[in-house]
Amino acid sequence: MDAAGLLACYERMAVIRRTEKAAHDLFLQGLVKGTTHLAAGQEAIAVGASAALHPDDYVFATYRGHHHALARGATPEECLAELMSRATGLCKAKGGSMHLTKAATGMLGSYAIVGAHLPMAVGAAWSARLRGTDQLAVAFFGDGATNIGAFHESLNLAAVWKLPVLFVCENNLYMEYTPIADVTAVARPAADRAPAHGIPGEVVDGNDVVAVEEAVARLARRARAGDGPAVLEAETYRHFGHSRSDPAAYRPAEEVERWLKHDPLDLARGRLAELGAGAEAVAEADERARAVVERAVEAAKAGPPPDPREALTDVWADGGAAWRT
Repeated sequence: MDAAGLLACYERMAVIRRTEKAAHDLFLQGLVKGTTHLAAGQEAIAVGASAALHPDDYVFATYRGHHHALARGATPEECLAELMSRATGLCKAKGGSMHLTKAATGMLGSYAIVGAHLPMAVGAAWSARLRGTDQLAVAFFGDGATNIGAFHESLNLAAVWKLPVLFVCENNLYMEYTPIADVTAVARPAADRAPAHGIPGEVVDGNDVVAVEEAVARLARRARAGDGPAVLEAETYRHFGHSRSDPAAYRPAEEVERWLKHDPLDLARGRLAELGAGAEAVAEADERARAVVERAVEAAKAGPPPDPREALTDVWADGGAAWRT
């Protein structure tokens, strides 16, 4: 990745970080209802992976999916309006924080049921194989999902059929409030289990956007060439608790401090300096990100409430609601 490409990734991560902060602040103002699961600290995984994917590839994410929606083309205004239950929201106020979806850009949804989207990604990869396209499906999931049956079922079937699908584990060390290491027999909950299904498992620094891009690009080429699926375990750390109601007091202070010093934005700034990108260029990217999110907040606030008559639209592909047999 050259300096221009890294600067673009940095700016997108900065937009995501500021959008997450805006979501937190809007909740404190009473403008975001329901729960939210912030991904601040995990931006490099979504942005790095997206930089390695094709525009028509499929992405599936978890309820902690703001960063993936934004990385795949959703705008801050669309996402914040959705969180504030506005008609201008990404899903017209029908999805909220946990179900951000933008099919037109390949973002095929965020899913609240742990592990439920992994078989869907396998199905999307199978459809690409059936249609003879060069598309790839990528399923992002947390470390907790590796102890769900659907994880093993999906890896097994994808391996049997050698499907073009990547399984990317965002290992932030905690499955909600429980350390994954306390309830898992292997040290790497995703990568160490991949060989049991006959597929490669790798570990990457999930806070290094360049390392993520390189790993995903390499595994994507392998999958598109017909060599089958792979598991990539990206080690990362969330800055906030599991959800808005979680102060994360269970995490050791020294652990939090260590990971905050390994921030994705700081790592990217360091890499940019090594590539010769001046501080002025980075500052300008930060300023553009600030302006974009500030405009998005005001536009989302001004969005109209949803029309109750629209509640049953978009149930079917043709936009209708009629039941069929």
